Amino acid sequence: MITALYSDQLIAENAPMDRRLAALILSRGNRIGYIASAPEPQREFFDEKRQYYLNYGLSLDPFVDLDALAGDDEIGRLFSCKAIHLTGGHTGDFLKRLRQSGMLERLRAWALDDGILVGTSAGAILMTPTIAADALFSGGSPEAVRDGAALDLVPFEFFPHLNDDPGYLPALLRYSETMANPIVACRDGEGLIVGNGLVEVFGAPLMISGGFVEAADRRRIVDMLSRA
Repeated sequence: MITALYSDQLIAENAPMDRRLAALILSRGNRIGYIASAPEPQREFFDEKRQYYLNYGLSLDPFVDLDALAGDDEIGRLFSCKAIHLTGGHTGDFLKRLRQSGMLERLRAWALDDGILVGTSAGAILMTPTIAADALFSGGSPEAVRDGAALDLVPFEFFPHLNDDPGYLPALLRYSETMANPIVACRDGEGLIVGNGLVEVFGAPLMISGGFVEAADRRRIVDMLSRA
């Protein structure tokens, strides 16, 4: 299993992570499946992302709308891809769609069976044990989230867009005092590639745990993974 967690993706600052991810995918093939977080009748986000991946020699296909799955053939095409992309959007609604479609456990099993899973923003949050920290984006409290269990592929929570609001860091510090898992917080342009012995850190993410914050450098990520 390899997980690639982006805060944002369609910006120039992500080029080093993009190149590394593309090399990992191309070593296996060039097809990436796309799971939309919400209906996309015009497929505008898909088309934008398809062109983005094409710049790295990757083919984004198929497009999957969880509200309108066509059947086993479509699911088979998705899981035959060398990587799957989980889009940004409303994290809670995305999780609900994954559950209602029966895809949450199937996607987790595919990832654990040596899949490459790529997530941007909400898609990255879904790779973690819980989406609780996402409550901060709507002014809520992570401690109040009762049904946030997600894919649980990494032993930490993920918080994107840290640079969007100066109030996010103090809120995350308070939240970290109430839970066991550390939080990796990224500004746009930062991210992680983790799995199959890989630990690659792009930018300068933060690791937040027990009310303290420190750099989420490679050594600390490796230490965290070894304790999980």
